[in-house]
Amino acid sequence: MSQSHSHHHTHDHAHHTSAKNIKAAFFLNLVFTMLELVGGFYVNSVSILSDALHDMGDSLSLGLSWYLHNKSKQKADAKFTFGYSRFSLLGALINSVILILGSGFVLYEAVSRLMHPEQADARGMLYFALLGIAVNGYAAFRLMGGTSMNERVVSWHLIEDVLGWVAVLIVSIVMMFTDAPWLDPVLSLCITLFILYNVIGRLKETMIILLQGAPADIDAEAIRNEILQLPNVVGMHHINIWSLEGEHHVYTAHIQTQGVDTFEELIAIKRGVKNILKQHPFTYYTIEVDVEGEECEMATSG
Repeated sequence: MSQSHSHHHTHDHAHHTSAKNIKAAFFLNLVFTMLELVGGFYVNSVSILSDALHDMGDSLSLGLSWYLHNKSKQKADAKFTFGYSRFSLLGALINSVILILGSGFVLYEAVSRLMHPEQADARGMLYFALLGIAVNGYAAFRLMGGTSMNERVVSWHLIEDVLGWVAVLIVSIVMMFTDAPWLDPVLSLCITLFILYNVIGRLKETMIILLQGAPADIDAEAIRNEILQLPNVVGMHHINIWSLEGEHHVYTAHIQTQGVDTFEELIAIKRGVKNILKQHPFTYYTIEVDVEGEECEMATSG
């Protein structure tokens, strides 16, 4: 006897603000990238120009996140029976890759500037840095509290930019008073390495979810022990736990029973299992109950 069940949380509100935040960040970033390209030439700062390129990459991935975020809200259909929520993971994955490539470019730029230092208009850099901190800071702040993996990756993009602008600000002030053009690339190297470290960690998380690894916030052993405490339950096998996109988890299991004589006892076991699962963040769960004398082909495989 098998029964499938799913209960939905009201995530629509969170989805809505999340999409709005990503959209706002996208437009802010796009406008700012245009400004930077002009400004970079104007103050003759290679670091601002390379940042413009970086921001262009950000704008692309923000646009992509926004599109995939909307896509991920689509309801389930015959093609994607669990719905489209995993599409936002794809956004997180592509963003991480873009960030890693962008960071590679910045590292390359920084090293070549260390070898061949160039003078730039320090005052112009200072004004630009203040504007950059304000724009990116605001966008990052809007996405910081985001629950979706997508929002978190995007907010890292923006924090990277804020830190980059803080570096430009400090360097421009120092450069106003001393002749130290090498400061700019050194600072840029430190920040890029820090960001790379974080992005690679996030990429690992995304890959684990994509490869259907068990979610980190679920203690499978504890759940199993709770279920085994139920009356008439003697064993469990074929337990599968995975996550759609880091927020909605899926649980399936076969429950072996003994001494079940009535249909009511069977229903009681199912109710007991479901009550345990309701304590945990599962959106979908499917429970198969094997009664005595019923041969389960899956018993050996799980």
